[in-house]
Amino acid sequence: MFPATWRRLCRRAPSCPAPRTQSLLAGSGPSYWSKVVSDAERLVGYPTSFMSLRCLLSDELSNVAMHVRKLIGTQHPLLNTARGYVYDSRSNLQTRGLIVLLMSKAAGPSHAASDLLPQDMVSGIYPSQRHLAEITELIHTAFLVHRGIVDLKGWTDSDGPLKDMEFGNKMAVLSGDFLLANACTGLAQLNNTKVVELISSAIGDVVQGIYSENNSTTEENAGVDAAAWEDRAFLSHGALLAKSCQAALELANHDKGSQSLAFKYGKHISLGHKLNSDLQPFVKSDAGEPASFSLSAAPVLFHRQVVGQERWRQQLQQVRAAPTEMSRQAGDLCRYHGNRALEAIQVFPSSEARSALENIASAITRF
Repeated sequence: MFPATWRRLCRRAPSCPAPRTQSLLAGSGPSYWSKVVSDAERLVGYPTSFMSLRCLLSDELSNVAMHVRKLIGTQHPLLNTARGYVYDSRSNLQTRGLIVLLMSKAAGPSHAASDLLPQDMVSGIYPSQRHLAEITELIHTAFLVHRGIVDLKGWTDSDGPLKDMEFGNKMAVLSGDFLLANACTGLAQLNNTKVVELISSAIGDVVQGIYSENNSTTEENAGVDAAAWEDRAFLSHGALLAKSCQAALELANHDKGSQSLAFKYGKHISLGHKLNSDLQPFVKSDAGEPASFSLSAAPVLFHRQVVGQERWRQQLQQVRAAPTEMSRQAGDLCRYHGNRALEAIQVFPSSEARSALENIASAITRF
């Protein structure tokens, strides 16, 4: 089913940590993922959730938040987005800024002649790299808010008051635009045209990816194979982190080879995490109980592509009751991306920061 290189990388590489059975998104007790993130935050100096604090506590956003409170009691998804951000929902990879900081620390200062001096670093990270991590978090949060806009076409009174949904949509647009505007202002202050180009293109990639996801028909999804899924998932879920990791090394004047490896790490971590998230309904469903999952999830698309559209329609109810049969390819692909991420950072010096990046790559393969 996979090329030889995929089969090789899906097996544990010699330098990779031994696979464990604990879930990345474990529901009870302190999970391995939580420990990995906590340890990493201590390395970079402060929790990732504090990165956007200056923006989130600004007078402008405080006024927006007062209006958003009017949505309490409605069904608008903007409230769930806000709760997920405040409480760091484990279903989202809200550690993009943290990974950018870890990559900056793992790569260290560049040997190239520069006006950047090691003594300018705090905890091994340049101020401009910390600023970039904040910008990455702001952009990600802005798109989370924008994703909460409700399509009101066909909305009926039984679905809830239309005026509440319209008001919620206005708040989602304004809040997301405000965060993006602040991110763009911060991006200009970095005074690096290459970084501006990278992050601007990442924003365009996310928009293109979300548009593609939202406008794909069932017939179009029926022909989606692993490569096509990766292309689409990279745009909507991987481009921002991959290009932010590359930009972090550009800010420290690292060579193109190092930047390329940082890009690959961010790309494979994002794709691996997306696969892990898509797999959760399949690997966590109780035996004999129907699984609840999205028809655009990776395991569903891969299985449909293998058995064909007609047979898929016949099997749909049966598959809902026995989801593990369709999760094998997605699981192999998740391990592939985890191992590719591990390979990408082996060139960096051995350090606590590199170990933290390795632990993150290991964690996304646990489901």
